[in-house]
Amino acid sequence: MLTDRQKKVLDFIQREQREKGVTPSTREIQSHFRFASQTSVMQYIAALEKKGFLQRQAGKARTLITPIQKVRIHDVPIYGQIPAGMATMTEQDVEGHVSLDAESANVSKTHGTFALRVRGDSMVGAHILDGDLVILEQSKEVQNGDIVAALIDGETTLKRYVVDRGRPYLKAENPRYPNLIPARELKIQGVMVSLVRKHERRKKH
Repeated sequence: MLTDRQKKVLDFIQREQREKGVTPSTREIQSHFRFASQTSVMQYIAALEKKGFLQRQAGKARTLITPIQKVRIHDVPIYGQIPAGMATMTEQDVEGHVSLDAESANVSKTHGTFALRVRGDSMVGAHILDGDLVILEQSKEVQNGDIVAALIDGETTLKRYVVDRGRPYLKAENPRYPNLIPARELKIQGVMVSLVRKHERRKKH
């Protein structure tokens, strides 16, 4: 996956190649983004190269090659928060987008892919924490054991989908929370395909 800044650097390189027929030099990239030094530029290029978006030849500043066929970046809409705790209604307004490389994010189709921000601790056993972004696909066929965003009796939650003796229910991954058995309705809104987590550095006091 690319960070927002890495994607902007890659977009700039691609645009310059497309419009001018030549890869921008490190000085041109530095000037465009107002980086303090060329070291910052080289760090971005190294990261993009490591992730497979750029190839370069040592000592030749203008021979950065962008393998276009490998770049499948999608802006996935973030639809508010989803509780990984007791089921509650969620806001369905788009609060932003997360840019993902489709292959590394395990996204098979662009249609129906969306993200939800996790709230709560009922899925900690599945390593899904409060504040994480879960990437889901609406069109993906749900299977027993999948982690899903589901509408259960009019309320939305994130849980594991389990079928027992032909009857589906939602299972938490935290013993503090009960299983959710639908009384009237259980509708799968999306199947989880990936997870995005930001690393927060502890502040020094």
